[in-house]
Amino acid sequence: MAIFSIYLFPVWVLIFSAYALIFPEPLVELKSSIVPLLMAVMLGMGMTLRWQDFAEVLQRKSAVALGVGIQFVVMPLAALGLAQVLNLSQDLTIGLMLVGATAGGTASNVMTYLVKGNVALSVSMTLVSTLCAIVLLPFLTWFYLNETVSVPAWGMLMSLVQLILLPISVGLLLNHFFAKPLQLIQPILPVFSMFAIIFIIAIVVALNHLQLQSIVWMLALAVITHNAIGLISGYGISKLVGFDEKTARTVAIEVGMQNSGLSVALALKYFSAMSALPGALFSVWHNISGSLLAAYWQRKDLQKREP
Repeated sequence: MAIFSIYLFPVWVLIFSAYALIFPEPLVELKSSIVPLLMAVMLGMGMTLRWQDFAEVLQRKSAVALGVGIQFVVMPLAALGLAQVLNLSQDLTIGLMLVGATAGGTASNVMTYLVKGNVALSVSMTLVSTLCAIVLLPFLTWFYLNETVSVPAWGMLMSLVQLILLPISVGLLLNHFFAKPLQLIQPILPVFSMFAIIFIIAIVVALNHLQLQSIVWMLALAVITHNAIGLISGYGISKLVGFDEKTARTVAIEVGMQNSGLSVALALKYFSAMSALPGALFSVWHNISGSLLAAYWQRKDLQKREP
C-alpha cells in the first residue's frame, strides 16, 4: 500500500490543493491542526524504528556523514543563492531557507526502496539529519538571515525538540515495549504520514490562495531548481568520492527530498503564511521529481538486464 501510494502522492496533492484554491474557507479554519499533524507523523516514524537502527548509523557512518553534510551545507547555500538571484521577497526567502536547512523527509525512505537504493542507509540518514536539524535548522536560519530578519533561534530550537525529538522518542519506546501489537498498524503508518502532509499542504494553499496567482511561477522555478540541486549534488558527490550506485541513489533521494512539512509548520508559527509557501510547493514537487527519477532508474536497470 505504501509503495502504491508514493506514485499517487502528487495526484492527491494536486487534488487537495485545487480544492483548497476553490474552497479555502474550511481549510483556513484548520490552521491550528498543522502542528499536531506533524507531531503525529514524527510519532509514526518513531514507531517504525528500533533502538538497533542506531547501529546502522555506526556501520555506514561515512555515507551518512556525507549525506548529512551535503544536506546542511549545499541545500541552505542553494536556497540563499536562488533567493538572491530570483529576487524573492523576504517572506519567500525565509521559507526557502527553512526548506534548505531542514532534514530529509520521511517519504524518502519509501522512495529509496523504489529506486532500489539502500533502505537501511536511508533510514539512518533520515534519523541523523532529523536529530541534527533540531540544532542546525534554527542556527543556519539565524546565521544566513539574521542580518535582514529577526530569527527566533531559541524558540525554533524548543519547537523542534517538541515537534521531532519528543514524538520520535515516544514512538521508539512504544515500539520497544509493544512491538507485536504495533506490527498490525506499521504498514499503514507511511500512508498516514503522506496524507497528513497532503492535508498540511492544502491548509497552506488555502491560507495563501489570494497570493498564489501572482508569485507561483517564480517560486516554482526556485523550488524546482533547489530540488534539482539536491538530487544532482547528492548523486554526483557520492559517485565522485567513490560510493557505489546504490549508495549514490540513496544519498541523492535523501538530500533532494526535504522534510518540507516541518518547514511549513515553523514558517506558520514564527513568520507568516507567505513564508510557508516554499515548503508547500516543495512538498508537491519533490514527490513528483522523486517518482520520475524512480521510473528512470527502474527503466535503466531493466535495460541493463536485457540481453
